[in-house]
Amino acid sequence: MTYGPFASVDACHDWATQTAGRRDYLCHAIVDRTSGRIGGLAAYMRIDAANGCIEIGGIKLTPVIARQPAATEAMHLMMKNAFDLGYRRYEWKCDALNVPSRTAAMRLGFSHEGTFLQAVVMKGRNRDTAWFSITDREWPAIRAAQEQWLARENFDAAGMQRQSLSALTAPLRRK
Repeated sequence: MTYGPFASVDACHDWATQTAGRRDYLCHAIVDRTSGRIGGLAAYMRIDAANGCIEIGGIKLTPVIARQPAATEAMHLMMKNAFDLGYRRYEWKCDALNVPSRTAAMRLGFSHEGTFLQAVVMKGRNRDTAWFSITDREWPAIRAAQEQWLARENFDAAGMQRQSLSALTAPLRRK
């Protein structure tokens, strides 16, 4: 992450205050509907309305929703919003060493486009950046797969999924 860890609550507050004033990094709180507790945050970034491109990033999920359907629903709603606003390309970029982030992108239906070697210097080291995307042409099928997975019928009485999202999105990703 480009932000944190924070040395103090005040440092976190200062970051949040500065971030709230940005127009190129629109941070969203993710709230768990069931408990009303904060589940995390995610931001629209690298917003390029002229070319119809927008990136999701700065994602941090708390244990409240991490690895829960609510986390998938939050990502789904942010994607849906971007495409409903007319964006034609939705991007996900992460540190190439961040296996959980790469796995999450693929599970959601993003296609891996490549890795930019030594793309940035992050916290004193070279960082390779893995690039993923979903285009507006791909979105209807990916949206349907995500909605099929999120449907109540996909979960048993114990809350266990009947079909994995990865199984639904894998055939939709570009090879």
